[in-house]
Amino acid sequence: MDLNVVSVPSLGKRRLHPLLFVHGAWHGAWCWERFLPWFSSRGWECHAVDLRGHGRSPNPRSLRRTRIADYVADVTDAIDSLDRPPILVAHSMGGLVAQRLLEDRDLPGAVLVAPVPLGGAVRATFRTLRTHPLKFLKANATMNLKPLIENRGIAAEMLLPADTHPDEVQRVWERLQGESYLAYLDMMFFVRARPPLVASRVAIVAGTDDRIFSLAEQRRTARAYGVELAVIKGGAHDLMLGPRWEAAATAVAAAADDF
Repeated sequence: MDLNVVSVPSLGKRRLHPLLFVHGAWHGAWCWERFLPWFSSRGWECHAVDLRGHGRSPNPRSLRRTRIADYVADVTDAIDSLDRPPILVAHSMGGLVAQRLLEDRDLPGAVLVAPVPLGGAVRATFRTLRTHPLKFLKANATMNLKPLIENRGIAAEMLLPADTHPDEVQRVWERLQGESYLAYLDMMFFVRARPPLVASRVAIVAGTDDRIFSLAEQRRTARAYGVELAVIKGGAHDLMLGPRWEAAATAVAAAADDF
């Protein structure tokens, strides 16, 4: 499949491994728009993929029928299109996709940014059900996750720090899209991260103010990989956006430097 991949060449001395950025639910390659030039200016060749049905990438079937395994295939294709094995930088649902891919393929490393935790999306689902029951019911009735983010205020509450500038909230919200219901069910019941099956080096970055996946959940994932969790104070779920994006980028770069 002809996936859209946004590429930015490295500036100055090129580092050994390129970076491949993988977005999460509701997002696309656009969410890395600050990270790509920041990392490029520090010598990394950067690539950000639109998973099928997201951004400018087509989907051979409806988004509603897309599974986590399909996204794994997309990232595999993106890796194969590069001339060197990349370091993955993967957010949220993309973090789960990256971990499943790494069960079958060794890469120089992966930095997981607010990834789906070991227990999947179960606790996040119950938190959403308590706080936004009508939106949750609508998402289930329509078999699409877009109702969860169709209200700008709710989307900002879920994804961004409270002190994000209103103009940025608007820009992010306008670009959010629906997400596969079957992929959500995979994250709930059927697809789990399995750290013992991953041979590649892994680092994890999380924010103290993430309202989707808790810091305690992220610490458990970090312990499973035997690594120290990198914590961004005041960071929300979308660590690559909002006022603390550069602190998150610095943490990701420090991890990538160690691979």
